[in-house]
Amino acid sequence: MIQPLADKIRPMSFDDMVGQEHLVGKNGVLRRMTDSGHITNMIFFGPPGTGKTTAANIVAERSGMTLRRLNATTASLADVKEVIEETGTIYGSGGILLYLDEIQYFNKKQQQSLLEFMEDGRITLIASTTENPYFYVYNAIISRSAVFEFKPVSPSDIKKALVRTLERLNADEGVAVRCGDEAYDVLSGSAAGDVRRSIGLLENAFYLAASGDGEITAELIRSFTPKVVGNFDRAGDVHYDLLSCLQKSIRGSDPDAAVFYLAKLLEGGDLISVCRRLQVIASEDIGLAYPMAAVITKSCVDSARELGLPEGRIPLANAAVMLATAPKSSSAYSALAAANADLAAGKGQAVPTHLRSPNFVGYKYPHDYPDHYIKQQYLPDDLKNARYYEYGDNKVEQAARAYWDKVKGQ
Repeated sequence: MIQPLADKIRPMSFDDMVGQEHLVGKNGVLRRMTDSGHITNMIFFGPPGTGKTTAANIVAERSGMTLRRLNATTASLADVKEVIEETGTIYGSGGILLYLDEIQYFNKKQQQSLLEFMEDGRITLIASTTENPYFYVYNAIISRSAVFEFKPVSPSDIKKALVRTLERLNADEGVAVRCGDEAYDVLSGSAAGDVRRSIGLLENAFYLAASGDGEITAELIRSFTPKVVGNFDRAGDVHYDLLSCLQKSIRGSDPDAAVFYLAKLLEGGDLISVCRRLQVIASEDIGLAYPMAAVITKSCVDSARELGLPEGRIPLANAAVMLATAPKSSSAYSALAAANADLAAGKGQAVPTHLRSPNFVGYKYPHDYPDHYIKQQYLPDDLKNARYYEYGDNKVEQAARAYWDKVKGQ
């Protein structure tokens, strides 16, 4: 079997890794944890090609435990049980470190099968995912794990890996292919923060150059790299900057800028991120000033996903212009942020007795009273006077305020 180049030259120590300075640099938390000998269950999340597998291999090597690998896209519950059975053999005497790639593809039952063995220490889990683990990983596993975010690797760091890769290719093939700074810049900028992808691009360019004049040029790289990759990195800062520009333009009620950034984002072909962001905007920035905005946006998003690109741009343009020209309110969003601040401060741990099951002693059923309202305490005692929501100064919320002022006799 031919070993992929990226695996062949995979770093064997944290010193050789590029990027992720916050994790594996001299003061990186993952490095310090590994150096201390305290190897706990871990979840690595971030875009592809950012070093998750490499870091897991290094941790496993340093731990002295037996390493077993599974990929959740192909593994089954039987594969998990096979690894668990090893914990009772000589191979598991020092502990089993299970590296589970793409854990988001395991269902709840498959993930739960690991819990007992994580808790008693027979298995130490390092799980990786390209998705947000708080959405895709079973909460009990997250609560027993340290979570580390791997970020897209910067072009300057990718360039370091490319220089080493070219040296290795030249040595293995006995040639002297050259690569100038401009070509390195195009390679590293075209990778969208993905080191593995950049190495694949370099490998292709290397063999083309080796059969030609021996030089990797920017033109050569661009000849087999889609135009959109070089200026639209879905996983990198440019992409998130554009999404931010879209939201700020809509929040600022500028439909022209909103349509411009929508067009620029869709040029990159990333329909899903745009759909998600528009739905967030509908609730965060328009909110209660025009509650139907969320419904209309969801309809446009569903239509766009069904149509796909390029036709899907049309309903999304409708949504963007509607949101930009709609009245704005962040009252609910601000109320949630204020409540979260109290939760983070440890407040509100015990809810009122009359709201608890099974008997709800003392609870007053609002529908039994005029206007379906009766004053009673709902917040915990230490927050009973807290005020999170303030009515926005728009027609819808002011109408709601007038109604409740009348009902509550204020």
